[in-house]
Amino acid sequence: MFDKFNDECGVFGIFGHPEAANLTYLGLYALQHRGQESCGIVASDGTRLRGHRSYGLVADVFKKDEIFAGLPGRSAIGHVRYSTAGGSDVRNCQPISVEYHRGGIAVAHNGNLVNASELRNALEQSGSIFSTTADTEVIVHLLARAQCDSLGDRVVEALRQVRGAYSLVFLTETRLVAVRDPNGFRPLCLGKLDGAYVVASETCAFDLIEAEFIREIEPGEMVVIDKNGLKSFLPFDKTTPSPCIFEFIYFARPDSTIFGREVYNVRKEFGRQLAREHAVDADVVMAVPDSGMPAAIGYAEESGIPFQLGLIRNHYIGRTFIEPSQSIRHFGVKIKLNPVREVIEGKRVVVVDDSIVRGTTSRKIIKMIRAAGAAEVHMRVSSPPTAFPCYYGIDTPSRKELIASSHSVEEINRYITSDTVGYLTPEGLRAATGCMAGESYSFCDACFTGQYPVRFPRLKADSQLGLF
Repeated sequence: MFDKFNDECGVFGIFGHPEAANLTYLGLYALQHRGQESCGIVASDGTRLRGHRSYGLVADVFKKDEIFAGLPGRSAIGHVRYSTAGGSDVRNCQPISVEYHRGGIAVAHNGNLVNASELRNALEQSGSIFSTTADTEVIVHLLARAQCDSLGDRVVEALRQVRGAYSLVFLTETRLVAVRDPNGFRPLCLGKLDGAYVVASETCAFDLIEAEFIREIEPGEMVVIDKNGLKSFLPFDKTTPSPCIFEFIYFARPDSTIFGREVYNVRKEFGRQLAREHAVDADVVMAVPDSGMPAAIGYAEESGIPFQLGLIRNHYIGRTFIEPSQSIRHFGVKIKLNPVREVIEGKRVVVVDDSIVRGTTSRKIIKMIRAAGAAEVHMRVSSPPTAFPCYYGIDTPSRKELIASSHSVEEINRYITSDTVGYLTPEGLRAATGCMAGESYSFCDACFTGQYPVRFPRLKADSQLGLF
């Protein structure tokens, strides 16, 4: 019903605070946009790990006081999940927590490992028994087999065998380890609260608990936190970082700072650049809420066309909506969005969205806007045409389902029934992020260009994330 790339996951961790589990709950609450399928918290009291995880939103899974009573300790990690690798199964709820010959360890993972299948096959051939289908468990088995003495060294030995995207938080009885892959696909931030160290996928989690944002954990960096403080390591071979551009386009909350930039300002700049590239005579600019809002404001500011709230989103239907009867299925996207006739009627409308995936939702939205009396509808998209799937932690459709993989812009315009459609160019996208020539990294834009920075197994033409 809502034709978007699906969120991946969010991670949170805190070490050395008496309210560790409660603060982790709040941190996950702030990161709920990154995954609404399941969530979990594992806490340590210095001698033992205890956890609680289940399907559902954070507020629903952790709504009873006795759950927090069962999570004592001064350290905790948490996870919100949308399934990519591993599929939807309660066994795959994270953090994954195990006991092995060195004690207990839990791990929360945001990302995707592109060689998980081959590693899992090799581990199973040598006797490993897996209890989940998630790629994250591969890391746990590799870590358990590592022969190094220190936890940090075991983590490094395990991660040197994997390829792909990972922002990870590990917790043992006495240590917390946070690590980000050398490409830096997914964000991971470091903060401090009342002397305790905090890590999170996004800075919006720090804002909620009133923690100080120190810095981002660098691509390829590992931090080890224990009673003696924090130590930083750069143990992996260097590569050119390639953080995911879609974090700026859609995934990250607009009030977060990631990859050294404020998300809200970057999205507004996408809109300004879009107005420069695709100007049109119109009476009103409006957004497809909520993610299209900053870009629409930027488009309006640059073009001088007034911005109005022309589409209102119903925020109370949850992540999915199950129609009670086939007879009302045709209502579709109208369950989630409703046009404001007073804003639209008789007007030449520019409607700004962050992306078009299959095109089905855009087609329905434009139909609604025309039914509300629009004289013209001009679709503007604050990203380039999405023509390739992601293999680094985003749940995207197969390539054959992506409308831009098989249709020209003009064909897309005819399909969604707009008067005109304009996409932000890849050059404009890079310019708007501030990622210009000479910087030490470039964003991963494989979903637009097909240029993947990390190799993955050869796939069937219509496959996506069914790698594991």
